Amino acid sequence: MKLHANAALSLNQRRRLARRVVEEGWSLAEAARAAEVSERTAAKWAARYRRGGEADLIDRSAAPRTIPHRTPDDRVQAIAALRRLRFTGPEIAEVLAMATSTVSAILKRIGLGKLSRLEPPEPVRRYEKGRAGELLHIDVKKLGRISVKGAGHRVTGRANRQSRATRRDRGPSRGATGWEFVHVCVDDATRLAFAEVLPNERAVTAVSFLRRCLAFYRAHGARVERVMTDNGSAYVSAVFALACRGLGIKHCRTRPYRPQTNGKAERFIRTMLREWAYAGVYGSPAERTGALLGWLERYNTRRRHGALGHRPPIARLWELQGNNVVGTYS
Repeated sequence: MKLHANAALSLNQRRRLARRVVEEGWSLAEAARAAEVSERTAAKWAARYRRGGEADLIDRSAAPRTIPHRTPDDRVQAIAALRRLRFTGPEIAEVLAMATSTVSAILKRIGLGKLSRLEPPEPVRRYEKGRAGELLHIDVKKLGRISVKGAGHRVTGRANRQSRATRRDRGPSRGATGWEFVHVCVDDATRLAFAEVLPNERAVTAVSFLRRCLAFYRAHGARVERVMTDNGSAYVSAVFALACRGLGIKHCRTRPYRPQTNGKAERFIRTMLREWAYAGVYGSPAERTGALLGWLERYNTRRRHGALGHRPPIARLWELQGNNVVGTYS
């Protein structure tokens, strides 16, 4: 039982007080003094105990028994029905000849204040191809180049109020450091990954990367059939389309503003940034780029992947190829 927040007596104390007055013959003054409450309070609990027993000793609701101006239930149901037909609040108010504020309050109370509540979230559609090379996910991640001063605040945590003030005093930077572009490719069925740090994300660069991707997967016994990319300028270009046609592979793109369609590449990029790009303090861009190859080798052959039954991608590749090698990875 939940007591009133400001209740002077617990349920047991009310029961003891009421029994002393009703059953044991105590006077109200004596019972009130023993319970350290007023005689009025003692009289209230004694009267309730006489009338309804212990069941009447619990707190009653402070809400009024009737609310004269409350909107009738049938009118609330009509508001809900119109809302499910995607009527706006003002439109419902006009149809039912009600105040817009009243309709809005009712919609909020019944959980239909936003039209989006009428549309359940789109279920996550997970898929996985059954053959290596059937679908490759390709994407690009832009990384800031490491300056001559070494790693930045993302790794060292050196950014502070003083350094930000210094940068403001110096004025806007004009590309003193620049960018590098990490092109990544992940096989849908096996998660076997290939990545390179390249100077830009132009179409010609993307095509060159694609050719090296195909060579990488071919070396692992996988024939590439399709590649999926986002709608970046390099991937919607005629150069990339002609290259795919010439290589005999199908190119499909994600839906606009739906990057999760290419989710395996997005997830790989997050892992790559955490475990490679921001995992250590690199003294130069070349040092960071050099560390990528070793990290990829570990990712593909030793790092256990949750979606693959805690096995590395190479083990999944061997499984799909019928080469059930056991104990060759750790």
